[in-house]
Amino acid sequence: MKHITLTLSIFCFLVSNLVIAQSFKNASEYLDFVGEEQQAITKNMWKYTKAVAHSNSDRSIEGKRKNLLKTLDKALAKIEKADGFNGDEYKNQVLKHMRLNKSLLNHDYAEIVDMKAVAEQSYDAMEAYILAQEMADKKMEESQQEYETNFYAFAEKHAIEIIESENDLARKMKISNEVFEHYNDMYLVYFKVYINEVYLWDAVRANDVSAIQQNSNALNAAAKEGIEILKTKSKYKNDDSIINATKTAFEFFIDETENKMPHLTDFLILNEDFDKIKTTLDQTPERERTKKQIDDFNKKVKVLNKAVKNYNKVNTELNTKRQASINELNNTNANFLANHIPND
Repeated sequence: MKHITLTLSIFCFLVSNLVIAQSFKNASEYLDFVGEEQQAITKNMWKYTKAVAHSNSDRSIEGKRKNLLKTLDKALAKIEKADGFNGDEYKNQVLKHMRLNKSLLNHDYAEIVDMKAVAEQSYDAMEAYILAQEMADKKMEESQQEYETNFYAFAEKHAIEIIESENDLARKMKISNEVFEHYNDMYLVYFKVYINEVYLWDAVRANDVSAIQQNSNALNAAAKEGIEILKTKSKYKNDDSIINATKTAFEFFIDETENKMPHLTDFLILNEDFDKIKTTLDQTPERERTKKQIDDFNKKVKVLNKAVKNYNKVNTELNTKRQASINELNNTNANFLANHIPND
């Protein structure tokens, strides 16, 4: 009985630089042919799938996707050219799996790359982006399950014992999907709150006091609701690091809206009043300006100068605390993934 060490992954792509017909003396030789061709590409596909979800370089992701498609085309040509063993049933099953993966790369994952470019513009866009990833991964997983069923059936039919590697990529992919399920779930909880801060600072930059107050209230309510939602979230294998870092971020948003934002709106209102006084004074000929007008203007200048210092101080504090909160969450996320996703 032949023993074969099996290394499976969600993506079982085959690669070769030469397209030549091959024939096989026995079933184990054919499985060796398939296994030898798939190992290197599956490792690259592992890296690609992680980059799709988490790399910040869209250009790099797209380049990897196109290169993988070229590799897949070569692999398809090689498998199609080679003889099957004892008929083409198993060969056609392998080709079906590969063609589905190619279709997913050409369509589903290509759309995911496009969706990522606009994902951070709204919560709905981010939710759709993550959902598209999960759906594509599910299709790939279903295809993999069918592939494995066919693989084991072929081996059993020809009395080949399969010895699974302890480091097989299918196992690592399964663990990875569980890790990212927790990660994505937590990120959506965070993003639903965070997007309100984006809208808030759009209003600040526009000096729109009404919009600032409206978005500040929305952010405050969302952050408090977010903290309550975090209480319902389960740890991942006793790891609550992302939950705690997300809570810290929400606490920053609450402090920002309750204790810092009023200082900024007070300054904007004061500055708006000052502009009105200055405009009125500028439009009044010097000989017609009253002492009260000039005194009121000078007093307003002193008040405004003091307010500018306070405004800058509050802004600096906000920027420092916000960056610290972002750094903590980013570092926590990175450490969480590093700690729980198996190494290549």
